[in-house]
Amino acid sequence: MGMSVGGNGKQRADINMTPMIDVLLVLIIIFMVIMPTKSIGLKALVPEDSTRVERPPEPVSRDIVISVHRDGSVELNREALDIPRLRERLERLFIEQGAVNVVFVRGDGDVDFANVAEVIDMTRGAGVGRVALMPN
Repeated sequence: MGMSVGGNGKQRADINMTPMIDVLLVLIIIFMVIMPTKSIGLKALVPEDSTRVERPPEPVSRDIVISVHRDGSVELNREALDIPRLRERLERLFIEQGAVNVVFVRGDGDVDFANVAEVIDMTRGAGVGRVALMPN
């Protein structure tokens, strides 16, 4: 609080700014010390202008996804099949497409694992070297 020197004898209430500025300067110094000098973040690639860059055509995916349902039915790339026809269809796909990158097998949450194992055995028997399980 400040005191007025003068005639009418009333006290004048003023805020003393010096301690407040000192506190703010100390806070600024603390934040400057805490903050890292180099920003750390994720590396991001900025997309280039599509008119300047000619993109090569995307390769056609040759991956095969087999879905095994709890009732015993099977889907090969969303084509409904029964298990006996699956091996024949897989062999025909491998003849048409040549070497396949990988075959993905996806099972329902409460499917019997024996059905999934049978499908894996069929894909291995058809000549696929890599079989991957997909989460549902």
